[in-house]
Amino acid sequence: MMLNIAVTPNPNPAPKPEGDPGFGRVYTDHMFRMDYTEGIGWHDARIVPYGPIELEPSAMVLHYAQENFEGLKAYRTPDGGIQLFRPEENAARMAASCQRMCMPIIKPALWIEAVRRLVDIDRDWVPHQPGMSLYIRPFIIATEPHLGVRAARQYSFMIILSPVGNYYPTGMNPVKIYVETHYVRAVRGGTGTAKCGGNYAAGLKAQAEAQQAGYQQVLWLDGIEQKYIEEVGAMNVFFKIDGNIITPELQGSILPGITRKSCIEILSDWGYTVEERRLSLEEVAEAADEGRLEEAFGTGTAAVISPIGELRAAERQIFIGERIGPLSQRLYDELTGIQWGLRPDTRGWTQRV
Repeated sequence: MMLNIAVTPNPNPAPKPEGDPGFGRVYTDHMFRMDYTEGIGWHDARIVPYGPIELEPSAMVLHYAQENFEGLKAYRTPDGGIQLFRPEENAARMAASCQRMCMPIIKPALWIEAVRRLVDIDRDWVPHQPGMSLYIRPFIIATEPHLGVRAARQYSFMIILSPVGNYYPTGMNPVKIYVETHYVRAVRGGTGTAKCGGNYAAGLKAQAEAQQAGYQQVLWLDGIEQKYIEEVGAMNVFFKIDGNIITPELQGSILPGITRKSCIEILSDWGYTVEERRLSLEEVAEAADEGRLEEAFGTGTAAVISPIGELRAAERQIFIGERIGPLSQRLYDELTGIQWGLRPDTRGWTQRV
Protein backbone atom coordinates (compact mmCIF):
# COMPACT_ATOMS: atom_id res chain seq x y z
CA MET A 1 0.00 0.00 0.00
CA MET A 2 1.27 3.46 -0.91
CA LEU A 3 0.34 6.73 0.74
CA ASN A 4 -1.18 9.37 -1.49
CA ILE A 5 0.87 12.32 -0.28
CA ALA A 6 0.19 15.86 -1.47
CA VAL A 7 3.37 17.93 -1.68
CA THR A 8 3.65 21.71 -1.26
CA PRO A 9 7.24 22.82 -1.92
CA ASN A 10 8.76 25.39 0.40
CA PRO A 11 9.02 28.65 -1.58
CA ASN A 12 11.73 29.97 0.76
CA PRO A 13 14.27 27.18 1.34
CA ALA A 14 16.63 27.80 4.23
CA PRO A 15 20.43 27.81 3.88
CA LYS A 16 22.14 24.55 4.81
CA PRO A 17 24.32 24.75 7.95
CA GLU A 18 28.06 24.96 7.56
CA GLY A 19 30.08 22.83 9.95
CA ASP A 20 28.64 21.02 12.95
CA PRO A 21 24.95 21.94 13.39
CA GLY A 22 24.82 20.65 16.98
CA PHE A 23 21.86 18.51 17.94
CA GLY A 24 18.21 19.44 17.42
CA ARG A 25 18.71 23.13 16.64
CA VAL A 26 18.38 23.31 12.85
CA TYR A 27 15.41 22.06 10.79
CA THR A 28 14.90 21.23 7.13
CA ASP A 29 12.57 22.89 4.63
CA HIS A 30 9.63 20.49 4.89
CA MET A 31 7.54 18.49 7.33
CA PHE A 32 5.03 15.67 6.97
CA ARG A 33 1.53 15.80 8.42
CA MET A 34 -1.43 13.42 8.44
CA ASP A 35 -4.62 13.76 10.46
CA TYR A 36 -6.89 11.27 12.19
CA THR A 37 -10.61 11.62 12.79
CA GLU A 38 -12.62 9.00 14.63
CA GLY A 39 -14.92 7.24 12.17
CA ILE A 40 -12.75 8.22 9.19
CA GLY A 41 -9.26 7.07 10.16
CA TRP A 42 -5.98 8.58 9.01
CA HIS A 43 -6.40 11.02 6.13
CA ASP A 44 -4.93 14.03 4.26
CA ALA A 45 -1.31 12.93 4.14
CA ARG A 46 0.79 15.89 3.03
CA ILE A 47 4.29 17.32 2.94
CA VAL A 48 4.32 21.05 3.54
CA PRO A 49 6.86 23.78 4.35
CA TYR A 50 8.29 23.49 7.87
CA GLY A 51 6.61 25.98 10.14
CA PRO A 52 4.36 26.60 13.14
CA ILE A 53 1.31 24.45 13.71
CA GLU A 54 -2.04 25.79 14.89
CA LEU A 55 -3.79 24.24 17.89
CA GLU A 56 -6.86 25.15 19.86
CA PRO A 57 -6.00 26.17 23.45
CA SER A 58 -8.24 23.27 24.48
CA ALA A 59 -6.34 20.71 22.38
CA MET A 60 -6.23 17.58 24.52
CA VAL A 61 -2.48 17.08 24.17
CA LEU A 62 -1.97 20.31 26.14
CA HIS A 63 -4.07 19.12 29.07
CA TYR A 64 -3.83 15.34 29.20
CA ALA A 65 -0.44 14.70 27.52
CA GLN A 66 -1.72 12.21 24.98
CA GLU A 67 1.26 12.02 22.65
CA ASN A 68 4.27 9.91 21.74
CA PHE A 69 7.26 10.20 19.46
CA GLU A 70 10.14 8.35 17.82
CA GLY A 71 13.70 9.06 16.82
CA LEU A 72 15.76 7.59 13.99
CA LYS A 73 18.33 8.83 11.48
CA ALA A 74 19.13 8.98 7.78
CA TYR A 75 22.79 8.46 6.86
CA ARG A 76 24.89 9.55 3.87
CA THR A 77 26.79 6.59 2.39
CA PRO A 78 30.22 6.82 0.67
CA ASP A 79 28.61 6.67 -2.79
CA GLY A 80 26.43 9.68 -1.97
CA GLY A 81 23.29 7.64 -1.32
CA ILE A 82 21.05 7.80 1.73
CA GLN A 83 19.89 4.99 3.96
CA LEU A 84 17.79 4.38 7.07
CA PHE A 85 18.64 2.04 9.93
CA ARG A 86 15.94 -0.44 11.02
CA PRO A 87 12.96 1.91 10.51
CA GLU A 88 10.56 -1.01 10.88
CA GLU A 89 11.62 -1.25 14.54
CA ASN A 90 10.73 2.40 15.12
CA ALA A 91 7.38 1.93 13.39
CA ALA A 92 6.60 -1.08 15.58
CA ARG A 93 7.66 0.74 18.76
CA MET A 94 5.46 3.73 17.91
CA ALA A 95 2.54 1.34 17.39
CA ALA A 96 3.20 -0.13 20.84
CA SER A 97 3.39 3.38 22.34
CA CYS A 98 0.08 4.24 20.68
CA GLN A 99 -1.55 1.16 22.19
CA ARG A 100 -0.36 2.16 25.67
CA MET A 101 -1.48 5.78 25.24
CA CYS A 102 -4.91 4.90 23.73
CA MET A 103 -4.02 6.42 20.36
CA PRO A 104 -4.73 5.20 16.81
CA ILE A 105 -2.02 3.07 15.23
CA ILE A 106 -0.42 3.81 11.86
CA LYS A 107 0.35 0.73 9.76
CA PRO A 108 4.14 0.25 9.75
CA ALA A 109 4.36 0.18 5.94
CA LEU A 110 2.61 3.55 5.70
CA TRP A 111 4.69 4.95 8.57
CA ILE A 112 7.92 3.99 6.78
CA GLU A 113 6.63 5.35 3.48
CA ALA A 114 5.96 8.73 5.08
CA VAL A 115 9.49 8.82 6.52
CA ARG A 116 11.07 7.80 3.22
CA ARG A 117 9.14 10.37 1.17
CA LEU A 118 10.00 13.25 3.49
CA VAL A 119 13.68 12.29 3.66
CA ASP A 120 13.77 11.99 -0.13
CA ILE A 121 12.32 15.48 -0.61
CA ASP A 122 14.85 16.98 1.83
CA ARG A 123 17.68 14.64 0.85
CA ASP A 124 20.09 17.56 0.25
CA TRP A 125 19.93 18.19 4.02
CA VAL A 126 21.53 14.84 4.85
CA PRO A 127 25.07 15.85 5.88
CA HIS A 128 28.09 14.65 3.92
CA GLN A 129 30.52 15.23 6.81
CA PRO A 130 31.74 12.14 8.71
CA GLY A 131 29.87 11.51 11.96
CA MET A 132 26.88 13.67 11.04
CA SER A 133 23.42 12.52 10.03
CA LEU A 134 19.81 13.63 9.57
CA TYR A 135 17.74 13.10 12.70
CA ILE A 136 14.12 12.10 12.04
CA ARG A 137 11.45 12.93 14.62
CA PRO A 138 7.99 11.40 13.99
CA PHE A 139 5.35 12.25 16.61
CA ILE A 140 1.61 12.01 17.24
CA ILE A 141 -0.42 14.46 19.31
CA ALA A 142 -4.07 14.63 20.36
CA THR A 143 -5.58 17.70 18.65
CA GLU A 144 -9.26 17.44 19.59
CA PRO A 145 -10.47 20.57 21.42
CA HIS A 146 -12.04 19.09 24.54
CA LEU A 147 -11.68 19.44 28.30
CA GLY A 148 -12.49 16.09 29.87
CA VAL A 149 -10.36 13.07 30.67
CA ARG A 150 -10.80 10.48 27.92
CA ALA A 151 -9.00 9.40 24.78
CA ALA A 152 -9.15 12.03 22.07
CA ARG A 153 -11.02 11.54 18.82
CA GLN A 154 -8.71 13.64 16.64
CA TYR A 155 -4.93 13.40 16.20
CA SER A 156 -2.11 14.62 14.01
CA PHE A 157 0.92 12.59 12.96
CA MET A 158 3.88 14.74 12.00
CA ILE A 159 7.51 14.23 11.03
CA ILE A 160 10.25 16.84 11.18
CA LEU A 161 13.92 16.53 10.20
CA SER A 162 17.08 18.00 11.69
CA PRO A 163 20.73 17.67 10.55
CA VAL A 164 22.80 16.77 13.61
CA GLY A 165 26.31 16.24 14.88
CA ASN A 166 27.36 14.61 18.16
CA TYR A 167 24.66 14.34 20.84
CA TYR A 168 27.25 14.81 23.60
CA PRO A 169 29.73 17.68 23.24
CA THR A 170 32.37 15.34 24.70
CA GLY A 171 32.05 13.06 21.66
CA MET A 172 33.36 9.58 22.44
CA ASN A 173 34.93 10.62 25.72
CA PRO A 174 33.37 8.79 28.70
CA VAL A 175 30.43 10.62 30.26
CA LYS A 176 29.84 11.16 33.97
CA ILE A 177 26.50 9.80 35.17
CA TYR A 178 24.62 10.77 38.32
CA VAL A 179 22.69 7.90 39.95
CA GLU A 180 19.29 9.20 41.05
CA THR A 181 18.27 7.94 44.51
CA HIS A 182 15.44 10.35 45.30
CA TYR A 183 13.22 10.97 42.28
CA VAL A 184 11.40 8.24 40.33
CA ARG A 185 10.84 8.29 36.57
CA ALA A 186 8.74 5.20 35.83
CA VAL A 187 7.38 2.04 37.41
CA ARG A 188 6.27 -1.28 36.00
CA GLY A 189 2.73 -0.92 34.70
CA GLY A 190 3.24 2.77 33.98
CA THR A 191 4.34 4.36 30.71
CA GLY A 192 8.06 3.53 30.90
CA THR A 193 7.88 1.26 27.86
CA ALA A 194 6.15 3.96 25.77
CA LYS A 195 8.22 6.68 24.15
CA CYS A 196 6.08 9.53 25.44
CA GLY A 197 7.09 12.99 26.55
CA GLY A 198 5.84 12.52 30.10
CA ASN A 199 8.65 10.05 30.80
CA TYR A 200 11.21 12.68 29.86
CA ALA A 201 9.45 15.50 31.71
CA ALA A 202 9.52 13.33 34.83
CA GLY A 203 13.31 13.28 34.62
CA LEU A 204 13.98 16.98 34.08
CA LYS A 205 14.31 17.89 37.77
CA ALA A 206 16.89 15.18 38.41
CA GLN A 207 18.65 16.04 35.14
CA ALA A 208 18.98 19.70 36.16
CA GLU A 209 20.39 18.77 39.57
CA ALA A 210 22.84 16.32 37.99
CA GLN A 211 24.12 18.94 35.56
CA GLN A 212 24.56 21.43 38.38
CA ALA A 213 26.78 18.84 40.06
CA GLY A 214 28.85 18.41 36.88
CA TYR A 215 27.24 15.25 35.47
CA GLN A 216 25.88 14.85 31.95
CA GLN A 217 23.08 12.36 32.52
CA VAL A 218 20.99 10.59 35.16
CA LEU A 219 20.94 6.86 35.80
CA TRP A 220 17.54 5.76 37.02
CA LEU A 221 16.96 3.01 39.55
CA ASP A 222 13.76 0.98 39.82
CA GLY A 223 10.81 2.94 41.15
CA ILE A 224 9.90 0.49 43.94
CA GLU A 225 13.07 -0.38 45.84
CA GLN A 226 15.41 2.15 44.16
CA LYS A 227 17.96 -0.61 44.16
CA TYR A 228 18.13 -2.02 40.63
CA ILE A 229 19.58 -0.20 37.62
CA GLU A 230 17.11 0.61 34.84
CA GLU A 231 18.26 3.14 32.22
CA VAL A 232 19.87 6.51 31.65
CA GLY A 233 17.60 9.39 30.65
CA ALA A 234 18.33 9.02 26.93
CA MET A 235 19.99 5.60 26.79
CA ASN A 236 19.82 1.96 27.76
CA VAL A 237 22.88 0.75 29.67
CA PHE A 238 25.29 -2.20 29.52
CA PHE A 239 28.00 -3.36 31.92
CA LYS A 240 30.93 -5.71 31.28
CA ILE A 241 31.76 -7.54 34.51
CA ASP A 242 34.22 -10.47 34.62
CA GLY A 243 33.98 -10.69 30.83
CA ASN A 244 30.18 -11.03 30.96
CA ILE A 245 27.82 -8.52 29.34
CA ILE A 246 24.84 -7.53 31.50
CA THR A 247 21.96 -5.18 30.70
CA PRO A 248 18.79 -4.57 32.73
CA GLU A 249 15.90 -6.72 31.56
CA LEU A 250 12.77 -5.19 30.08
CA GLN A 251 10.18 -5.49 32.84
CA GLY A 252 7.71 -2.83 31.81
CA SER A 253 9.43 0.32 33.04
CA ILE A 254 12.33 0.54 30.56
CA LEU A 255 12.16 1.76 26.97
CA PRO A 256 12.96 -1.12 24.56
CA GLY A 257 15.77 0.59 22.69
CA ILE A 258 16.48 -0.28 19.06
CA THR A 259 20.21 0.34 19.50
CA ARG A 260 20.02 -1.86 22.63
CA LYS A 261 18.42 -4.64 20.60
CA SER A 262 20.98 -4.23 17.82
CA CYS A 263 23.88 -4.42 20.29
CA ILE A 264 22.51 -7.61 21.82
CA GLU A 265 22.23 -9.19 18.36
CA ILE A 266 25.72 -8.07 17.33
CA LEU A 267 27.25 -9.32 20.59
CA SER A 268 25.51 -12.66 20.09
CA ASP A 269 27.00 -12.89 16.59
CA TRP A 270 30.41 -12.24 18.12
CA GLY A 271 30.00 -15.14 20.55
CA TYR A 272 29.06 -13.18 23.67
CA THR A 273 26.18 -14.14 25.92
CA VAL A 274 24.27 -11.07 27.03
CA GLU A 275 22.53 -11.45 30.37
CA GLU A 276 19.25 -9.54 30.48
CA ARG A 277 18.48 -9.49 34.18
CA ARG A 278 18.03 -7.36 37.26
CA LEU A 279 21.29 -5.68 38.15
CA SER A 280 21.66 -3.85 41.43
CA LEU A 281 23.77 -0.75 41.90
CA GLU A 282 25.48 -2.56 44.78
CA GLU A 283 26.57 -5.39 42.45
CA VAL A 284 28.13 -2.86 40.08
CA ALA A 285 29.83 -1.03 42.97
CA GLU A 286 31.27 -4.27 44.36
CA ALA A 287 32.55 -5.25 40.93
CA ALA A 288 34.24 -1.86 40.61
CA ASP A 289 35.81 -2.12 44.09
CA GLU A 290 37.17 -5.56 43.24
CA GLY A 291 38.47 -4.57 39.82
CA ARG A 292 35.97 -6.75 37.95
CA LEU A 293 34.00 -3.91 36.29
CA GLU A 294 35.67 -3.66 32.89
CA GLU A 295 33.37 -1.35 30.92
CA ALA A 296 30.05 0.44 31.05
CA PHE A 297 28.29 2.15 28.17
CA GLY A 298 24.95 3.56 27.09
CA THR A 299 23.17 2.86 23.82
CA GLY A 300 20.69 4.99 21.91
CA THR A 301 19.84 6.46 18.51
CA ALA A 302 21.21 9.90 19.35
CA ALA A 303 24.64 8.95 20.70
CA VAL A 304 24.82 5.32 19.35
CA ILE A 305 27.40 4.16 21.94
CA SER A 306 28.31 6.40 24.85
CA PRO A 307 31.06 5.13 27.19
CA ILE A 308 30.45 5.73 30.88
CA GLY A 309 33.51 6.83 32.85
CA GLU A 310 32.01 7.49 36.27
CA LEU A 311 28.88 6.84 38.32
CA ARG A 312 28.03 8.89 41.37
CA ALA A 313 25.46 7.67 43.87
CA ALA A 314 24.96 10.08 46.79
CA GLU A 315 28.49 10.50 48.20
CA ARG A 316 29.85 7.38 46.51
CA GLN A 317 31.82 7.60 43.28
CA ILE A 318 32.35 4.60 41.05
CA PHE A 319 35.21 5.16 38.59
CA ILE A 320 35.13 3.00 35.46
CA GLY A 321 37.64 4.49 33.04
CA GLU A 322 38.95 7.65 31.41
CA ARG A 323 38.88 6.24 27.87
CA ILE A 324 36.38 4.29 25.83
CA GLY A 325 36.73 0.54 26.41
CA PRO A 326 37.65 -1.88 23.60
CA LEU A 327 34.23 -3.55 23.45
CA SER A 328 32.41 -0.19 23.43
CA GLN A 329 34.68 1.00 20.61
CA ARG A 330 34.16 -2.21 18.65
CA LEU A 331 30.37 -1.92 18.95
CA TYR A 332 30.45 1.74 17.94
CA ASP A 333 32.59 0.97 14.89
CA GLU A 334 30.33 -1.90 13.84
CA LEU A 335 27.06 -0.02 14.28
CA THR A 336 28.16 3.25 12.70
CA GLY A 337 29.93 1.31 9.95
CA ILE A 338 26.64 -0.34 9.01
CA GLN A 339 24.65 2.88 9.39
CA TRP A 340 26.94 4.96 7.18
CA GLY A 341 27.47 2.14 4.68
CA LEU A 342 31.13 1.69 5.57
CA ARG A 343 30.67 -1.97 6.51
CA PRO A 344 28.53 -4.65 4.86
CA ASP A 345 25.00 -4.99 6.17
CA THR A 346 24.77 -8.76 6.54
CA ARG A 347 21.65 -8.57 8.73
CA GLY A 348 19.34 -6.61 6.41
CA TRP A 349 19.08 -3.67 8.78
CA THR A 350 19.38 -0.78 6.30
CA GLN A 351 16.91 0.61 3.77
CA ARG A 352 17.98 2.73 0.84
CA VAL A 353 16.05 5.97 0.23
